[in-house]
Amino acid sequence: MTLMTAAPAVRIAVNGEADLLRVRSALRAQAQLAGLRLTAETKLVTAGSELARNIVRYATYGQGVVDIELLTMGERSGVRAVFVDHGPGIPDLDAALRDGWSTGGSLGLGLPGARRLVDEFSIESGATGTTVAIEQWSR
Repeated sequence: MTLMTAAPAVRIAVNGEADLLRVRSALRAQAQLAGLRLTAETKLVTAGSELARNIVRYATYGQGVVDIELLTMGERSGVRAVFVDHGPGIPDLDAALRDGWSTGGSLGLGLPGARRLVDEFSIESGATGTTVAIEQWSR
């Protein structure tokens, strides 16, 4: 089956704490359009909120973007959200994806928790920034 985007992506600039609500609202709206059940919707919004907060907390000047799009594959629909920043990158991705690791004094549950909440999770990080993509699918 071929993966297709169902509509143009929604782009949200993340420049500070105030933008976190916009990201959560857009994720919730797209999840509802995709027909995700409440549990899947909540997981997507929770994971996305954590990833957007990471942009504010760790990216250079707390800035980045989130692109959110509806997906279809056969009879299934879903949502993909891609979080991009141009910060210093994550020096040790393996460590960052383990519970308890943090460079910011937190509990270190954000990235591994986000990964557990969604159906698909990918991350790339280097000296010029970090990109995290998540997907949640209807059942």
